[in-house]
Amino acid sequence: MERGKAASPNEFEAIETHTSLVRWSKAYARSAIDNYDFDVSLDAVEWEVSTRAKRRAAAVKSPSFSDAEVGTPRTWNGDGPPSCTMSLSWRAAQSFEYEEWAATLRHELVHVEQFQTFGSTNHGTAFKERADQVDAPVRVRRFSDPKYVLTCTDCGENVAHRYRDCKLVRHADAYRSGCCEAPLRCLEP
Repeated sequence: MERGKAASPNEFEAIETHTSLVRWSKAYARSAIDNYDFDVSLDAVEWEVSTRAKRRAAAVKSPSFSDAEVGTPRTWNGDGPPSCTMSLSWRAAQSFEYEEWAATLRHELVHVEQFQTFGSTNHGTAFKERADQVDAPVRVRRFSDPKYVLTCTDCGENVAHRYRDCKLVRHADAYRSGCCEAPLRCLEP
């Protein structure tokens, strides 16, 4: 895909390498910045592909500033905001269709916009409002099956998912569900 060329659904379906995933995602991000009026500098965004991620479709990795707060604009000295990294999950990109991957990238662009504007990002009220404006989900769907599912022993509701062994998995009955305040049961699907 040539620089400046729009990211098409057909090209998304043809992605076969990490390089082509990054290239397509960058092209989509450039068009989303224009189409959704994101205030984002892609020059300050690094890109990578993760083959290990199982729970997150993508993530923005950014430096932490203890005095930063979403809602309080930050003035950056020098050449603008520090760089952040857009980490793309290979497994998610392979399991998502075009529209879902594009929406995931818009979700991450909201994080980049918040970071570049405020020096911080979260899933709070401002995020939810902006995600709605750009037709992005607040939460991206799970794309791999968890190793453990924790359920409420009273109503059977699935209350938690875990991808690895942990204290909650080993001692599920010591914890209570939020729905019925009943002990949890751990199932391995």
